[in-house]
Amino acid sequence: MEIDYAREAIKNGKTSLGIEFGSTRIKAVLIDEAYTVIASGNYEWENRLEQGIWTYSLDEVWTGLQSSYRDMAEQVKQKYDIVLTKIGTIGFSAMMHGYLVFDQWNELLVPFRTWRNSITKRASEELTKLFEYNIPQRWSIAHLYQAILNDEEHVKDIAFMTTLAGYVHWKLTGKKVLGIGDASGMFPIDIKTKNYDEGMIRAFEQLIAEKNYNWRLKDILPEIMLAGEAAGALTKEGAELLDPTGKLEAGVPVCPPEGDAETGMVATNSVARRTGNVSAGTSVFAIIILEEELSKVYPEIDLVTTPEGHLAANIHVNNGTSDLNAWVSLFGEFAEGLGISCDKDRLFEILYRQALEGDEDCGGLLAYGFYSGETIIHVPEGRPLFVRTPDSKFTLANFMRAHLFSSMSMLKVGVDLLKQENVRIDTLTGHGGLFKTTGVAQRFLAAALGAPVSVMEHAGEGGAWGMALLAAYMLEEQKGELQAYLEKVFSGSSKIVMNPDEKEMAGFERYIEKYRSGIQIEREAVDSLS
Repeated sequence: MEIDYAREAIKNGKTSLGIEFGSTRIKAVLIDEAYTVIASGNYEWENRLEQGIWTYSLDEVWTGLQSSYRDMAEQVKQKYDIVLTKIGTIGFSAMMHGYLVFDQWNELLVPFRTWRNSITKRASEELTKLFEYNIPQRWSIAHLYQAILNDEEHVKDIAFMTTLAGYVHWKLTGKKVLGIGDASGMFPIDIKTKNYDEGMIRAFEQLIAEKNYNWRLKDILPEIMLAGEAAGALTKEGAELLDPTGKLEAGVPVCPPEGDAETGMVATNSVARRTGNVSAGTSVFAIIILEEELSKVYPEIDLVTTPEGHLAANIHVNNGTSDLNAWVSLFGEFAEGLGISCDKDRLFEILYRQALEGDEDCGGLLAYGFYSGETIIHVPEGRPLFVRTPDSKFTLANFMRAHLFSSMSMLKVGVDLLKQENVRIDTLTGHGGLFKTTGVAQRFLAAALGAPVSVMEHAGEGGAWGMALLAAYMLEEQKGELQAYLEKVFSGSSKIVMNPDEKEMAGFERYIEKYRSGIQIEREAVDSLS
């Protein structure tokens, strides 16, 4: 019955497609009118450090987009015996922030500078002071101002600045627009007007007035759109770019492009106040929907919005699971050396479950999985480190537990600050690769943050599914608020909830105290190992 329902949806174009450019994979998810995933496709990619800049090639953006779409379309053919030609609606999402600038001929001026770069310290500090509003180093406006401070030649030629999601949407629809959530990671938003903050726009333009550029900031930023609004349609050229076989029909309605923070909110039904979600992958971030504005500026917390424009606190940690994944790969190599073939997912499960047997404070072991700089604690570059003392309890269980704890430690720093503001968190929902092994990272996160953590059945689908839901939302006849729509979407969903255990919370507190004390080791490593 389900296959017949999906087949009819595909035939009649009653589907929604979400494609998200994550830090390690590009994923395409096709859903039917019941919001069920009926096909998906993936493409794995990695950022590269080139001349001191973390970047992705734009050529690979299109290679990955086409590959993930092709995989999804092939799955449709295999499962339903249908060649995919019609799609009801499409949405694109991607990693937020970063720096993509183009000239009047639509040519890229400098290689894509991603969120992962920690090269805008001066700009970040000066703009935060000017705006009295936290501007993290990864924000697009910080990258722009740093380029100005550096007297970079390309700045005078800028005609358009956008994010990765905005870039893909522009090329496929011709529209230079951005969802409000993704835009809130470029430049501060006025929650009342649902647009860029005019006062801050004027302050910035006055700041750079002596440069006499022939552009104004407001003119080079994308137009802001809200969830549910129509943001253009797939052009003929766009359809061919997405599906080079020429089978996909043009004219598909496309919703506003969004950031991965916002698709995470949607995929976890976390757009209501006092709810939040934690996305854990190469980077880790927690988004908590606020009831009111914070009393002061916190450098560790930046303010973004939901896809409807409600205020949210974003605790963004540059380094998540990269070092953890590297260690798991090393154990995989060891297994192969012994002649043991082990599926990668199975290897993760074995090692993660081993961590459950570790001491509550990791036996004195410390891991700093900093592949890149970490602005929350002012570490400019990455130096992954594992540290122990001679009397530490060096076991596999403690080793894995320490690395899992490490992926959450900077997150805890930010959430502890929110608690000082009396921000209430009723529930958090985890999603992303870290939560694939049931009951491990979820349990540790509840202990770290002192709040119930749930994982939903769609957690593995991540932001691409969330983007597909936003695409489907655009076609709702009677939209109402996004929260009401999501309640309908999730009405039959199951989830596993874990409450924080007091003994494990105390253990994490002991671990984080030692972790904070050892941060100087990381800073010394940056200075000593160039």
